[in-house]
Amino acid sequence: MSREEDPPAADPAFEAAYQAAQKSLSEGGIPVGAALARDGVVIASGHNERIQNGDPIAHVEMSALRAAGRPKSYRDTTLYTTLAPCAMCTGTIIQFKIPRVVVGEARTLDGEFDLLRSRGVDVVVLDDQRCVDMMRTFQYSNPDLWAEDIAE
Repeated sequence: MSREEDPPAADPAFEAAYQAAQKSLSEGGIPVGAALARDGVVIASGHNERIQNGDPIAHVEMSALRAAGRPKSYRDTTLYTTLAPCAMCTGTIIQFKIPRVVVGEARTLDGEFDLLRSRGVDVVVLDDQRCVDMMRTFQYSNPDLWAEDIAE
């Protein structure tokens, strides 16, 4: 008789990103979160603050990097994000030479994976159903805010 194994423990860094997305949603913002980790330890997290701060470039990756302060290097970090990075945030990841990005989902936004990979960034897509459901619900309920966030 075989027994089912327990599911693997959730990655604390990805869970920090997911919690940040929920925080943004609770504030009336775009539900996208991110966490920056080094050696598996979260050093900063953030969420999309574009609506809350009236700032068109306050996307989630910017928020997380702002929270990280000024480390000398990002070359030994992993950026966890609940949604595929847009072109602007992809540029930020490339600019700061973040070597690895773990993405919650890319069904509701394709993101710029080809560009990231062309610059040597290791991209992992988790296809986390919670992230998909959160974004689909938001996009359906707030089509104008979503279109504004992605400049459509």
